[in-house]
Amino acid sequence: MTRTQTDDLPWTEQSSPKDKYGILRRSVSQAAGGQKDIGTWAGGHPFDFEIHRVLPGKINFPHHEHSAQWEAYYILSGTGRVRTPKGKEAISAGDYLVFPPGEAHQLINTGSEDLTYIVIADHPQADVIHYPDSGKWFIKPHKKIFEMAEVHYFKGEE
Repeated sequence: MTRTQTDDLPWTEQSSPKDKYGILRRSVSQAAGGQKDIGTWAGGHPFDFEIHRVLPGKINFPHHEHSAQWEAYYILSGTGRVRTPKGKEAISAGDYLVFPPGEAHQLINTGSEDLTYIVIADHPQADVIHYPDSGKWFIKPHKKIFEMAEVHYFKGEE
C-alpha cells in the first residue's frame, strides 16, 4: 500500500502567458509514486489522480478532446460552467463529469470562489489531443504540439 496525505502536498501552478488559463494542482498519483502519463505498460499507475483549483474568472485548459484518454471530474466546491460540443452548462459541488475519448471539454470558473475538483484520468499508451478552437494537435507520449496540414498518404514516400 502507498499512502499520501493530500493536505501535505504543495499546489503547483500552471498558467498561460496572458493568464487567461490557469490551474493550481496537487498531483496525488505522483506523490504516491506514479509518473505523469505513464501507465502500467511502463511501470506506472493505471490512472492519474489530481486535485485542481481554478481561480475565479479563469479557465482550466483550452477546449480540447483526447483521442484515447478518458477523464472524470468530481466537483468538490465552487461553481462554473463546463463547455462541451453541446454548449455550456452550469456546474457546482457534487457534479460528476465523465469525458470519453472524442468529447471536447473545458471548465470555466464563473463564480466568486475557487472551483475545486478531482481529476481521474486513465493512462493510454498513446494519445492525440485536438484543440478545436485553434486547430492544434498534441501528441503523447512525445509531448509535441503541432499545427497540421493535410497531405496525400504517399507524399514523400516515393
